[in-house]
Amino acid sequence: MQAPLPFDAPDGRPAPPDARSAQAFALRLPSPPALPALPAPPAPPALPAPVFVRHPRARRYVIRVAADGTVRVTVPRWGSKREAAAFVARERAWIEKQQRRAESERQRRERERRTAIDDQRTPNDAPAGLQPAIVDERALRDRAKRELPRRLLELSARHGLSVSRVSIRNQRWRWGSCSRRGHICLNWRLVEMPEPVRDYVLIHELMHLKRMDHSPAFWKLVAAACPAYKEARAWLRRHGAR
Repeated sequence: MQAPLPFDAPDGRPAPPDARSAQAFALRLPSPPALPALPAPPAPPALPAPVFVRHPRARRYVIRVAADGTVRVTVPRWGSKREAAAFVARERAWIEKQQRRAESERQRRERERRTAIDDQRTPNDAPAGLQPAIVDERALRDRAKRELPRRLLELSARHGLSVSRVSIRNQRWRWGSCSRRGHICLNWRLVEMPEPVRDYVLIHELMHLKRMDHSPAFWKLVAAACPAYKEARAWLRRHGAR
């Protein structure tokens, strides 16, 4: 008779494994390979924190992108920062487009500045060490003084109107104004606008030479001179105050 083995029962049958041997066996089983983690979708780059400024005379939320890319949001008296932030989120594509334009303009000015240094002169006859943002704004103002009066006079001649004087100013809350004597003041920032929107503002002020109010008769004059004025006003509501 064959001698029983250590793991046989006394009657010669294989003994069932005890709990410890079963646990040891289980511990020796290879663990299943871990599934590779799926990469998280890339998050859109965060916009620079906008600057919220409450103004009692503002009639709507207004977004402006400065020459250095800073986002400034005007909040009306009745508005809230939460709604202003939601407005910024909705206009993200437009903001990024304006920031890209500002960055492109800064790079162009920087190239001009370096060229000017190589030629031992400064861009736009600006004093040495003048900040690029200041140079950019000065160049835009100079361009506005050249282009806006000329365009206003072209439109006034087209509509048979006479302007006594044109001024280019740094108006903070108005795009333009017209006095009873025919003196029209224009915001220099109009030079940065799309041409149809700029022309609407100029025509708007010119029509005040006929009517110094905003009555239905006035808006009929505007519609006759600028048929797409509603689209221009919608653009201004989204991107600027009127």
